[in-house]
Amino acid sequence: MNVGVVVYCRALDYLGCRTHLDERRLLALDPSLDLEGVRSALKGVDAICCGGERAGQAAKEAPGARFRWLTAPRSTIVQPGPVHAGLTGDPAAELDRLLGLLVT
Repeated sequence: MNVGVVVYCRALDYLGCRTHLDERRLLALDPSLDLEGVRSALKGVDAICCGGERAGQAAKEAPGARFRWLTAPRSTIVQPGPVHAGLTGDPAAELDRLLGLLVT
């Protein structure tokens, strides 16, 4: 189930994410799901996208390096999907569009 999108724009040095967690839908799929674990994982993704102190060690990395870290396959409760290339002049607006299209 999609719970968010991440947009990286190298030309604008931009990295951002938007998430939407439909808890009722998730619990319908798995009533024993650790919702707090999912919320925590999504907060981690947001922190890494934003950088700063909340991102810990990742904050020292450039947005491109943080994006690659976020999109690396891993075996966790929140897993990244495939990366898709595209062009935009307004990455923040594209985040909202993709969230509506792919998540909500």
